[in-house]
Amino acid sequence: MKNREVLSTLFVGIDVSSKFNEVCAIDFDETPYLQTSVPNNNPGATALAERLASIMQDNSTLSRIVIALESTSCYSTHIATFLSSTQILMPHKPYVYCLNPKTVAQYKKSYISVGKTDTIDAFMIADFARVGRIKSEPWRGSQFLALQRLTRHRLHLAEAVTREKTYMLTNIFLKFSELAAPTTTEKPFSSNYGATAAAVLTEFLSPEDIVATPSSELVDFICRKSKNAFADPAKVASILKKAANDSYRLDKCLYEPITISIASSFNCINAFEAEIKKINKAIEKAILGFNPNEYQSLISIPGIGPIFASAILAEIGSVKSFTSHAALAKYAGLVWNLNQSGNFQAEDTILSKAGNRYLRYYLIEAANSVRIHSPAYYEFYNKKFDEVKTHQHKRALALTSRKLIRLIFGLLDKNLLYSSIVEQTTS
Repeated sequence: MKNREVLSTLFVGIDVSSKFNEVCAIDFDETPYLQTSVPNNNPGATALAERLASIMQDNSTLSRIVIALESTSCYSTHIATFLSSTQILMPHKPYVYCLNPKTVAQYKKSYISVGKTDTIDAFMIADFARVGRIKSEPWRGSQFLALQRLTRHRLHLAEAVTREKTYMLTNIFLKFSELAAPTTTEKPFSSNYGATAAAVLTEFLSPEDIVATPSSELVDFICRKSKNAFADPAKVASILKKAANDSYRLDKCLYEPITISIASSFNCINAFEAEIKKINKAIEKAILGFNPNEYQSLISIPGIGPIFASAILAEIGSVKSFTSHAALAKYAGLVWNLNQSGNFQAEDTILSKAGNRYLRYYLIEAANSVRIHSPAYYEFYNKKFDEVKTHQHKRALALTSRKLIRLIFGLLDKNLLYSSIVEQTTS
């Protein structure tokens, strides 16, 4: 903001909760104009907007409003959307910002011996805006929010699948220890969550039943359940029998409850995966209303499809909101904090992770896909992988994600499609 704009701005801080919004309004000289609490509902938001409009009308020195509130789960969504779009405030050019609570908390530490109340928090948010600490872009429209809700819900479902698989693995180990954690290098199935593994775990009550089944019947079972997907089903049956023979034995009363639990977990996973497919279709439909050039730029990158492109755009919004690829990386939390004092500088640096966790997740997942499809990114990943002996994959993938951010920013900023030449100029 220019100096003249700062001096004529009303800074409004809102501490959001599920039931009430605590509001503090000050000008650049910290003159208090409003200190109140309103219900976090439509009548409360309307009353707040009217009071802010009244303040602006009664004070000719004020010409614009900056409204700041912490991003508090879903509770800040309604009030941010209302204040950024209500006709009551439109004549006064409202700018609404949803802030990362961590940044406000760190700013509050600069005040010595300050207590913790909703009133104080509201003032701190207003003061944070007053001193020009806001670096994010104003609250975006409902179109971005609609796509964002879909992509974030998809992540929620994906995390639910991972959580259920991790939980189910404990039951698999109890029932069939050598299938969950084989002591030999040979495994009957590449995945314990596939259709054939699911059939073995739910249709055979115990490992003894597998051992007792004639080899020819077991081969037929494997062929039928896998739809002849195995090149050598007889070998698979042999490995499966050996694993069953080497597994721990349980008391017979335990097998049925564990089998029921495993079957239930498979049902949950199948249900989640079916919902993910539906969400994928909804995302691909929602992205059609966005800037087609930005979408085409992203999907032109090898390994980035409609879902990754949509999720990244939903979190970034317009790339013009960021001054550089470094600013975009900081927003995603893909930056490393230096640890230096005097002549000492630590060799190990920690990934910040203080940014948008959804954007960070999709950028990392996209980088993992891009490095499989792009020789340049595959080579870069392997180079970073070989540089250290610990946390190799996580470190290499994070660094590959950072390289991908430079490419994404360059393509979106210059409105380009991917090519090997473009990659060299934007990375």
